[in-house]
Amino acid sequence: MGLLNIGAFDVSSFCGQMKDIIRIVGYVILVFKIIIPLLIIGFGIFDFGKAVVADKEDEIKKQTKRLVYRVIAGIVIFLIPNIVLFIFTTFVDDYSADAQNFKTCETCFLHPNSCN
Repeated sequence: MGLLNIGAFDVSSFCGQMKDIIRIVGYVILVFKIIIPLLIIGFGIFDFGKAVVADKEDEIKKQTKRLVYRVIAGIVIFLIPNIVLFIFTTFVDDYSADAQNFKTCETCFLHPNSCN
């Protein structure tokens, strides 16, 4: 049965029913995990290049601080899906009947190529 059964929609089989949509979200997250570090590196090189050419010490310090903020934001964005899934996993593992169904969601979300 599962945790909830609302009308014709069985919440416990949500992952199985929404597998294709979750797979698309997984591909979008995968693209972000590739593009965001490349953008951080590209913008960092560009900004530091401008600061070095300007030959101003305060401009170099400003760009260093800006790069650190970008790296922190990139790490947070990179780790958000894993943190959210960790939180959900700790709660779903308490319900052994729904744990296997949640593994389908987790696989499609983090590893969209392995989603069956």
